[in-house]
Amino acid sequence: MTDPDVHQQLELLRAQVRPPPKPKAQAVAAHLPVARVAVDVPLPHLDRPFDYLVPADLDDQVVPGCRVSVRFSGKLVRGFVLERIAESEHEGSLGRIAKAVSPEVVLRPDIIALVRQVADRYAGTFSDVVRVAVPPRHARTEQRVSSPTPPGSLPPLDISPWERYDGGAAFARDLAAGRAPRACWGATPGAPPEQAIAEAVLATLHAGRGAVVCVPDARDLARLDGALTSRLGVGHHVTLSADLGPAARYTAFLALARGHVKAVIGTRGAAFAPVRGLGLVAIWDDGDDLHAEQRAPYPHAREVLLTRALEYGVAVLVGGHARTCEAQQLVESRWCHHLGLPPAERRKAWARVAVAGTDDRSAAQDPAAQAARLPHDAFALLRTALVDGPVLVQVPRLGYRTSLACATCRTPARCRTCHGPLAQVAAGEAPRCRWCGEVAADWACAHCGARRLRAPVVGERRTAEELGRAFPQIPVRVSAGDSVAHKVGNAPAIVVATPGAEPVAADGYAAALLMDTWLLLGRPDLRTEEEAIRRWFNAAALVRPSGRVLAIGDPTAPALQALVRTDPVGHAARELEDRRQAHFPPAVRLASIEAPADVLDALAATAWPAPAEVLGPVPLDAAEGTSRLIVRVPRRQGFALAGMLQQLQGGRSLRKELGIRVRIDPITLG
Repeated sequence: MTDPDVHQQLELLRAQVRPPPKPKAQAVAAHLPVARVAVDVPLPHLDRPFDYLVPADLDDQVVPGCRVSVRFSGKLVRGFVLERIAESEHEGSLGRIAKAVSPEVVLRPDIIALVRQVADRYAGTFSDVVRVAVPPRHARTEQRVSSPTPPGSLPPLDISPWERYDGGAAFARDLAAGRAPRACWGATPGAPPEQAIAEAVLATLHAGRGAVVCVPDARDLARLDGALTSRLGVGHHVTLSADLGPAARYTAFLALARGHVKAVIGTRGAAFAPVRGLGLVAIWDDGDDLHAEQRAPYPHAREVLLTRALEYGVAVLVGGHARTCEAQQLVESRWCHHLGLPPAERRKAWARVAVAGTDDRSAAQDPAAQAARLPHDAFALLRTALVDGPVLVQVPRLGYRTSLACATCRTPARCRTCHGPLAQVAAGEAPRCRWCGEVAADWACAHCGARRLRAPVVGERRTAEELGRAFPQIPVRVSAGDSVAHKVGNAPAIVVATPGAEPVAADGYAAALLMDTWLLLGRPDLRTEEEAIRRWFNAAALVRPSGRVLAIGDPTAPALQALVRTDPVGHAARELEDRRQAHFPPAVRLASIEAPADVLDALAATAWPAPAEVLGPVPLDAAEGTSRLIVRVPRRQGFALAGMLQQLQGGRSLRKELGIRVRIDPITLG
């Protein structure tokens, strides 16, 4: 091979390995060339905005509040533009925004501030909270133009639903005048609560302001949607719920973000809705656990709404048939005032409540009235009330016979394979283990050898079966689980329902029977009595004022006594005082930290914000080796505690250590 040939081949090899020429630098936007971006990265140690240069060709599209794509750690990730600034404080070179996903403003400055406040209050990250606040993009929906509400089409205000409550008329007039009243409302039967809420929203719209209303579930949302549509007409409000589907949910969100609609009702995510000119935030039945987000950092819709109210000075309405300790604290601190009926009128508004076995005559007729699941009083009430209409039977457990025990010695029935609890899923079926599914057809008691079983805990299907046998001429309907009925007629019928699944009777129930109240009161949880009261009052509110409510349980239980007196406010005041004495929320801020035992042992000795109480750690799951540590501080130190937990999680994330689960003021604390 000649020298020229060798030289030519070397040149070819150099050309193959020579790096490609660098592309020419893109021009940067002339005005405010730096975009501050909240990158969608869930790692706690990266919970801060990052600065990127805005290419000149994207200058018009990269606006505060829009979605963009940026290169982060070698990957293209989505993010939100928080603001445009003239200069960055970052000393090194800045990356460039790769793509403007959409110029649509979906994150306004007030919602950005709200998301940050909620993340800091619950020791979470911005990216975790913003997923709740802003629904996923639906491109085809975004390209449509939502229609603005026709001007001047609001009906006149009718404050009659509020006039029956002390201070109710003044509350509605203040809303219509553009003022910001704050109230905790003890709703009573007689008029559907959605009518009063609709008038509150209408009064706010008359003042030229917007409203956000949160309800627990789809059934409450459907009823309120019907009331608002009937009262306001079509186009004055939208609904926000995950059940709507991506397109419908994003359509409603854009109508609010674009300012075409100023009123929204929805489930917990609606608390972040971008309503312009906000004038009222309201929540119905704030004690329902559906108001708490199921993903970290577990924000509660009530706290999100109260944060907005405190920040922007808007009206507040916290309503329900019962009252939570959090709402009672708002009243006792005088931040909110009480809306309700005077005691004498309140008792007249509710159906008469009794507890089985409290009457001397019934006890003489049936000495086991307090111990029997269906005592004489219950059958007498059913026979009498079914003449006038449907009767509601509330059963706190799903299933058939959900717990089994030896009929002779009462020893709980256990599986011979894994020692799990036995249950019967349907009539005629053999007992089955609830853990491993093993059938125990030839079960015998390990303690006494007997073979007969009894059911200490019975579900709604077994209850319906028993009542169907006792009243063969009366139809029995079940509303529970995946088969929830929304309405029933006025014809005589027995409606067996689990808490929260009770259908509404057209003219109210003639009576209600509250079964197994001991089961609701027997849960080892901080909010046991509060939750039981809420479920019972919600059921009693479905009964006509002339009807009767019978609870089967211990007549001396304070929660049942509050039900008999129809006094949820008094019970909430006593419960709040008990929590103050015991140092539990809402009297204090409490953090529950779950992690491996060795991690919590080190955390227990940490210098927490003073004065702090550290409880634990205590084992939770022996198989996984997890434990729980509880730290509680005075309310004024709540943000300091949350900030310390944020730093703790950020440090562990930076060191690539196993994450810990943090919950601030959890709704359940078993």
